[in-house]
Amino acid sequence: MQALLALAGKDLMLLRRNRGHLFFTFVWPLVAALFFGTVFGGGGDDNGKITVRVVDEDQTPASAQLIAAVGRMEGVETTPATREAGLDAVRHSKAAAVVIAPKGYGDAAERLFYGAPPEIELWVDPSRKAEAAMLEGQLMGASMERMQTLFQGGDAAAKQVDRAIADAAGLPDGGDATLVKFLGEVKTFVGGRPPASAAPAPAEAGAAKSGGWEPVSVHRHEVQDETRGPRSGFEVAFPQGVLWGMLGCALGFALSLVTERSRGTLARLRTSPLTRTHVLAGKALACFVALLGVQALLFTIGAVAFRVIPSSVPMLVAGCVSLAAAFVGIMMVVAVLARSEQSAGGLAWAVFLPLSMVGGGMVPLFAMPAWMQAAGNFSPVKWGILALEGAIWRGFTWADMTLPCGILVAVGVLCFSVGARLFARTEA
Repeated sequence: MQALLALAGKDLMLLRRNRGHLFFTFVWPLVAALFFGTVFGGGGDDNGKITVRVVDEDQTPASAQLIAAVGRMEGVETTPATREAGLDAVRHSKAAAVVIAPKGYGDAAERLFYGAPPEIELWVDPSRKAEAAMLEGQLMGASMERMQTLFQGGDAAAKQVDRAIADAAGLPDGGDATLVKFLGEVKTFVGGRPPASAAPAPAEAGAAKSGGWEPVSVHRHEVQDETRGPRSGFEVAFPQGVLWGMLGCALGFALSLVTERSRGTLARLRTSPLTRTHVLAGKALACFVALLGVQALLFTIGAVAFRVIPSSVPMLVAGCVSLAAAFVGIMMVVAVLARSEQSAGGLAWAVFLPLSMVGGGMVPLFAMPAWMQAAGNFSPVKWGILALEGAIWRGFTWADMTLPCGILVAVGVLCFSVGARLFARTEA
């Protein structure tokens, strides 16, 4: 095991020192993913803003003020809609949330410091909890604009307080004397003399407690995403970019094995206590680690910068491991069949390009005609992209993942076995 790890470390060190290999392994796949993701429509929120549908079912000045306040929120882009259209937009990932001012919002907003608070409905995509929490906080802040308007004074503020005093005095059991007195002081603060009803009610009349008044109540609900396709072009492009990264990485390791053989390095290694198994296993381990690193890098960038969020992280890990196993086997076959660096590069492209064309590496699988999708069944590229897409946006179950992952592992084992047998014959 120590010898195996030393050989794998040697190959990874050589990979780090080869700038051209690094570029086509790590940088070029990202460039391709960004390019095709933009061509396919990009997706996500425009200009980094959260898209929100706003619904005014109350049609009162208070509800209009709320809708306008939502439109002024930083980082939020609003579009008026009906309740049904707004919820449908969230279901199909066309909006992150729906803010609804329901009927009765305006009447509740006129009540000051008593009674049930005005209610706001916030319907959100359950996969976007951070945005939902931010919107909920901003809605609480937006609702306070009513209070700011009140304490700025003026006739409108005075009328609102008068109505609140009348309502509070009419509460059951003779009204809330403490609340009526407090509202009278508010009336004095915003301008004007308090009405006679502001006098405390007789003690024997009792007082109805207002209890726990809130300026607004935000009710959050979740809308299950029913999208059956990619939510953005990047969810299509990143699996394709990963496949190109796999090709660059596998080709680099195949070339390193060919170079070691042509320059005598392999012969010198064979004179050491290392066996042929050590050499092949070390090369395979280094290639496998590098392949996983390429996928981890690309999907991390995709998740952070372009919202390529897998529906199942464990399934994505299973797909990445299976894909890495397949390309380790392909690397071994190319390295053994090629006799020089030039022939290794030509052989790799001659094999991979046709497989990529029919397997979805250039054109998305769902956009290909039926006959080409059928032909792609013979390409490991198709099964690799299908495994990645299944974990990202196709909504695969573990039973669905079994077929593509199983085929990829089988391809890897078969190709590696064939390559190892040919290697034994040529190096005997």
